[in-house]
Amino acid sequence: MNLDEKIKNAFPEESVYKSPEKYSIFTGWNLPSFVKDWLIKRYTDERGQLDEYGIKKFMADNLPTEQRKKHIKGLLITENKEVKLLARIITTPDIQKGILKFSIPDAGLKMKDCRIPDYIARKHHELRGGEVWGIVTLDYLIPDGNEKGVIELTDFKTFKPYEVNFDYFSLKREEFTLEEWVDLLIRSMEYNPDGFDSFTQKLRFISRLLVFVEPNLNLMELAPKGTGKSYVFSNLSKYGWMISGGTVTRAKLFYDISKESPGLIEQYDFLALDEIETIKFRDENELIGAMKNYLENGKFTVAKYSGSSNCGLIVLGNLPLDENKKPLNKQYFAGLHKFFKDPALLDRFHGFIEGWYLPRMKEEMKITGYGLNVEYFSEILKSMRKIPDFRETTNNMLNIPPNSDTRDAEAIRRISTAYLKLLFPNARTVDDITPEDFKRFCLEPAIEMRGIIKHQISLIDQEFTPELPNITVKLD
Repeated sequence: MNLDEKIKNAFPEESVYKSPEKYSIFTGWNLPSFVKDWLIKRYTDERGQLDEYGIKKFMADNLPTEQRKKHIKGLLITENKEVKLLARIITTPDIQKGILKFSIPDAGLKMKDCRIPDYIARKHHELRGGEVWGIVTLDYLIPDGNEKGVIELTDFKTFKPYEVNFDYFSLKREEFTLEEWVDLLIRSMEYNPDGFDSFTQKLRFISRLLVFVEPNLNLMELAPKGTGKSYVFSNLSKYGWMISGGTVTRAKLFYDISKESPGLIEQYDFLALDEIETIKFRDENELIGAMKNYLENGKFTVAKYSGSSNCGLIVLGNLPLDENKKPLNKQYFAGLHKFFKDPALLDRFHGFIEGWYLPRMKEEMKITGYGLNVEYFSEILKSMRKIPDFRETTNNMLNIPPNSDTRDAEAIRRISTAYLKLLFPNARTVDDITPEDFKRFCLEPAIEMRGIIKHQISLIDQEFTPELPNITVKLD
């Protein structure tokens, strides 16, 4: 049985056939992958035929098109009709007025014109601040006396078409070899596994998923342009957020004192800082202090506000290579902002991904075949964050010397646990995985990733040594 048949048989409701031809229907639409996959699945029949008319009609009727964008306000005001949309909604609390405001940028609806009534906010915690995709129903409240007219959100259904049963997912892992399972993960990331040179390269590629599945995991990846860094972190999950360039502030990341509202760290599972060499940092001393505390223990304090989160951080940057496709400078962080040359800050990052070993994205890297629906896949990845069994299995598999540096030991534990979740989701106890497999596919990659961080820190500050504790696998 080939891989397409295996995936389709193992995940009949959760898989979808993906191809560049099918996805060309979304040309001109700014939609994340999890919405595209949901639409493809919904409008594909049992023979695999895509109902192009149906999908186009759905998008025209339910998505805020550029043409429809100009008429939504008019419909609400002049005809007093409710408008229903599948859209990206951004909400923020207004402390002074005691209300929740929202905007739908793709529909041209601005924060100052829109609000969420209390009864809706109480029912849907997703609307209390941040960004979420959902089906929204909008109505217009006619101005009364001195009151201004306002667009109100009268109904909301979060975009979550799948209820995830992790036990079902983990049981299906046993129907695949490790090589087939890795190919399934890559297909579900919307890439063609046949475009990779080796199994080792594939494993390095899926390491980008580690922050999706493990709480408070902090990684760095430097790579040449065109290796798909941005796509993975901006398209595969609505539970992550990517900042690409611009200015980063303490208020944006942690807590905005003037608005009395939490920052991105408390709203998402992971935060990607992309194009890190172009990002500017405001109030650097305050920000680096808050970041050090947060990366250390998942907690932070801004003024009188104390917050905590399990959001992981991944820093992404471009790195120039020589003719042998190796970094021009042996100090990888030489071209970055001084922010990321602070040894004490770098030491709080658990691991490093050498992105220059990954292939450039070419046409042959686009998937053609079955993979998991991205929306289902993202829900599965999120569910892994909450299962403590994997951490317990890792702890029971490792021999950690008593004199081990705590940060090194914790980094290796977290990365090993994340690999265990991705590669062996059925390994809930030590009896479910061999010591050899755990060593090769979980521990050794973790040691390598942490070792790069330690080596780079030692090049910056000789007081830091590159040595790691001798952590091994229990063989019994």
